[in-house]
Amino acid sequence: MENIKTAQVYKQMLKWQLIATISVAVIAYILAESMGVVSGEHVAVSALAGGMSAVLGGLAGAMIARNGDKKNNAGSILITMLKAEAVKILVIVLLLFLTFKLYNEHLVPIALILGLAASAILSGAAFIGLDKK
Repeated sequence: MENIKTAQVYKQMLKWQLIATISVAVIAYILAESMGVVSGEHVAVSALAGGMSAVLGGLAGAMIARNGDKKNNAGSILITMLKAEAVKILVIVLLLFLTFKLYNEHLVPIALILGLAASAILSGAAFIGLDKK
């Protein structure tokens, strides 16, 4: 993948992830407020925390991938991608751990999971969508 297309993919991925995260947070807020079971603010913050964990993890992985070994052989590319994926997963796990520790009294786990899932699913969809162009 050439650098221009790579930058395009990461920008598109980030845009889709942010749209998904904000959409889930808004929908979760509206549903929570209409049902009155739990505070809409806590539901929205939980969804944002989950989604932003995936967004920030993806950004960290993208930085590793972009700054990786510039060799064009398959082994170097594979090692760089594995490092990037490991960093991405580590950042997501760390941010989720911090969310559970710092926001544990008001955390709504299902909203956190929905925000994380929407963001993670759409990060892959950005690659597929741009690959078809």
